[in-house]
Amino acid sequence: NAGTEADVYISVYGERGDTGSRQLLRSQKSKKFLKGQTDIFAVEAVHLGCLYKIVIRHNGLGSGNGWFLDKVVIKDPITDLDYTFLCRRWLDQGQDDVSIARELPVTDASTFPGRQELKLKREEVWAAEKWKFQKGTTLQFYNRLTRGFICLYPDSRVDALGDKKNKYGKVFYMWMYA
Repeated sequence: NAGTEADVYISVYGERGDTGSRQLLRSQKSKKFLKGQTDIFAVEAVHLGCLYKIVIRHNGLGSGNGWFLDKVVIKDPITDLDYTFLCRRWLDQGQDDVSIARELPVTDASTFPGRQELKLKREEVWAAEKWKFQKGTTLQFYNRLTRGFICLYPDSRVDALGDKKNKYGKVFYMWMYA
């Protein structure tokens, strides 16, 4: 009972806009949305650029309308990129969280439009924070539970007694929650 007879709709979102809600009408299979089956649909739209999410839903009508969706893969014919949207959940008013719609982000990081920006941000953060990991640096962690400091010394010693006073100046603080 993982297939559905309900009408299924998809909205595809990219950096240049979205498709709006489109009903998935003609599969390359004679009967669509059967358990264990891969259905293939052609959806005509303007080029959306890099895709970042989809919204997929059904109308909840028909007998056995609950549907377990594994994933959606969209092939961009212009760039020849595949975008994968993992679901692995029910779209069912009687299963899971009783939702018949799912918003799914793209799961392949290589096709995410902000990948270069994320890489640059990581480099900026590392440039600002790498001093903490240089030879000769003493690290202090404040433990809110014991209200004391745990010190990691450059010679590999660890003072985990949780001294209440900060004897070594402001080196580095990290609040750890348990």
